Amino acid sequence: MAEIDFKLLADADSRSFKAGETIFRAGDSASEFFVVQSGAVEIRIGDRVIETVPENGIFGEMALIDAAPRSATAVAAGDVKLVPVGQKQFLFLVSQTPYFALNVMRVLARRLRTANNAL
Repeated sequence: MAEIDFKLLADADSRSFKAGETIFRAGDSASEFFVVQSGAVEIRIGDRVIETVPENGIFGEMALIDAAPRSATAVAAGDVKLVPVGQKQFLFLVSQTPYFALNVMRVLARRLRTANNAL
């Protein structure tokens, strides 16, 4: 399967985080997901890194699907620039970009399969 590319979102306004800085914590309320414009982000549950999201990858996407609190903590693996995507932009992309929603679902499915294999 081809790598999922979210570069179309990587040119928007970004937020910067320094290495080791927490982006959000498990249990925080959520209203956006993020595209990694540069650098990498560690997704952690407790002290365990469950995934490292590379440049042009996304994380925090469940926030716009079910509006539940964050299920994990995100920490900058090094200096990182992130593009936040709020609900209004997400809905626009889903309606206007044919494969955008499918690509987000592929990310979710890959992460679910990884979690299932770890059990």
